[in-house]
Amino acid sequence: MATRHHRAAAAQQPANRGAAVAPGKQKAATAAAGRPDARNRQALGDIGNVLNAHVVDGKIQLPEGINRPITRSFGAQLLKKAQENAVAANKVRIVVQNPARKEPAPKPAKKLVPRPDNAPKVTSGNENKKPVEDKKPLKSEGAGGGGSAHKHSRKKVVNTLTSVLTARSKHACGITERPREVVEDIDKLDGDNQLAVVDYIEDIYKFYRTAQHECRPTDYMSSQLEVNPKMRAILADWIIEVHYKFELMPETLYLTMYVIDRYLSLQPVLRRELQLVGIAAMLIACKYEEIWAPEVNDFICIADNAYLRHQILAMEKNILNRLQWNLTVPTPYVFLVRFVKAAGGDKELEHMVFFFAEMALTEYGMASLCPSLVAASAVYAAQCTLKRSPLWTDTLKHHTGFSESQLMECAKVLVNAHAAAPENKLKSAYKKYSAEQFGRVALRPPAAGQV
Repeated sequence: MATRHHRAAAAQQPANRGAAVAPGKQKAATAAAGRPDARNRQALGDIGNVLNAHVVDGKIQLPEGINRPITRSFGAQLLKKAQENAVAANKVRIVVQNPARKEPAPKPAKKLVPRPDNAPKVTSGNENKKPVEDKKPLKSEGAGGGGSAHKHSRKKVVNTLTSVLTARSKHACGITERPREVVEDIDKLDGDNQLAVVDYIEDIYKFYRTAQHECRPTDYMSSQLEVNPKMRAILADWIIEVHYKFELMPETLYLTMYVIDRYLSLQPVLRRELQLVGIAAMLIACKYEEIWAPEVNDFICIADNAYLRHQILAMEKNILNRLQWNLTVPTPYVFLVRFVKAAGGDKELEHMVFFFAEMALTEYGMASLCPSLVAASAVYAAQCTLKRSPLWTDTLKHHTGFSESQLMECAKVLVNAHAAAPENKLKSAYKKYSAEQFGRVALRPPAAGQV
């Protein structure tokens, strides 16, 4: 067998038999004699040198020359070996692409540079652990970048004790949001006027809004057998004329109509006694409001001796007993004064507001309404007639307590009454406010198309 083996080796030797063969090469040639592809095989490299390994479509590709199938365990060994070698060699940072993301083929590997001291450290490799990507600072929208949209970093909201207490205080006071417009302080110019009672005025009108619902006249025409709305309108028109001739205070007029409506709500009245009720009601109001009240004989004369003295005094006593002597009530006048001030009213607006308020006294449909609603409707109708802009401000809404939509129905009644006043037989208020003393506001064109 030895002779056969040596003969085969001699047949494989090169033609130059005279040349000397080194012992190492001779041994390699002898080992490769049994394999036909031994001459075409490349020399093995260091399998740990996988720094140029990269991931394509979620798979690790090795350098050319390594044809071994890459299993999951084998790939993990390669990554771990490469990272350990890189850390050992001058602590070089190896950036491996995320297998979960499909990206184009990477560029050729560059020369490795030693990691600076402030660079982030590389953790140990793990195929189940996603590598941490470097976070870049976000740019603001105003910065450069070709106008592209940038995401803003969200700051963590810290609830301090002050913010919590402030929010609770606003919630307890009913303050949920800021008003769109600042309400004007209509009392700022009356700080030195002691009669204006600036320190208590808001509390006073808060009480008025509550008290106006007490002892209010009701719809009494169904309980009256001989009195109808037309008769009441005639009486109200006559009361306005008498009040103007006697030059009485405005408070007296509105209190007189309140006493009439309140008494008719409680007591049926005959037709022949309706004017007597009006005379006695005005006598009561004059004693309550006026400094120098008219005497009973003055009312007898103004009524053309239709009633005697004892009849007027007897009716006065009946009214006071039926009303239980309760005359301290908020009438439309107290609201008119405040609402005109909230509207920043000049004399023209003031005269127009009081003209509509006196027109409302003749309307039976408004007798049972809240006095504040009647007063606010008179202000709104006056604003429309004078073409003021804006018609209804936040200041008016704050002080009246009514929105523009809540006043439309009553304002239409007043505007229609103004339009029909020149042809109406009951025109005491129209004649009164057509005089120069009141700026002839009744002669202004009615705002029929604006309400």
